[in-house]
Amino acid sequence: MRQVTIDGITLHLARPAGLDLRWVGREDLVRQVLAAWLVLDERDRPMTPRLVGRPGVGKTTLAFAAAKRLGREVYLFQATMDTRPEDLVVTPVVGPDGAIQYVASALVTAALRGGVCVLDEGNRMSEKSWASLAPLLDDRRYVESVLTGLQLPAHPAFRLAVTMNEDASTYEIPEYIHTRLQPQIQVDFPEADEELAILRENLPFADEQLLAYVTAFLQAAHDADEPFSVRDGINLARYALKLARSDGAPALARVAEALGRVLGEDAAAYLPDPTP
Repeated sequence: MRQVTIDGITLHLARPAGLDLRWVGREDLVRQVLAAWLVLDERDRPMTPRLVGRPGVGKTTLAFAAAKRLGREVYLFQATMDTRPEDLVVTPVVGPDGAIQYVASALVTAALRGGVCVLDEGNRMSEKSWASLAPLLDDRRYVESVLTGLQLPAHPAFRLAVTMNEDASTYEIPEYIHTRLQPQIQVDFPEADEELAILRENLPFADEQLLAYVTAFLQAAHDADEPFSVRDGINLARYALKLARSDGAPALARVAEALGRVLGEDAAAYLPDPTP
């Protein structure tokens, strides 16, 4: 395990995320994220963009892909409603020899090593958890570990992006945090050609007819303001392919069945007509 010693206290560091994510979609969104992370001169500091949109539209993939373009280590921290301030900074664990060890979170590891952290679904965290990050998000650029008594400064190369879902199962972010999470980058449902390209990227083993059919379903659902995302489309097509493989039927003939299992029977209203 990698580690660093600060003021006589050894911190064990997290490992970067080894995800193989590639952004397929609007290149201007990547440009917006990278622009937020630019530093113009020694008096400037990087911004912390928040990527906002419905679940499944690719916010995490966008942030991760932009981070990879910087050529640095990328870390992913998944926020939940149970995330505590210490979870974001340093937590104690029992080591192999029975002694207490201090483990830096993925976010703090990125800050110390000059990597990039994607704080995923940030508006699932409480205000108390966000308060622990306030100094990291402004000109101070450090985070404090109450557990160890350490003040942990961020490396100049450290960058952070926060994703936020537009749904009801989230906390209201306090205004003093919102002002630190700028700019807001809206990630919407993709256009038909982009959605088809995303399906191709994730399902290279699927035939074009199936992917076009699922794309048409998704576009109809978007027009009706349904929450079905391209992630749902990927799961729909994947399950239809698996059902077809299990009984030798064409995948298109299994879309309706797969749809009922994946998204519910009501979603069938948006299947292209005629249904195969």
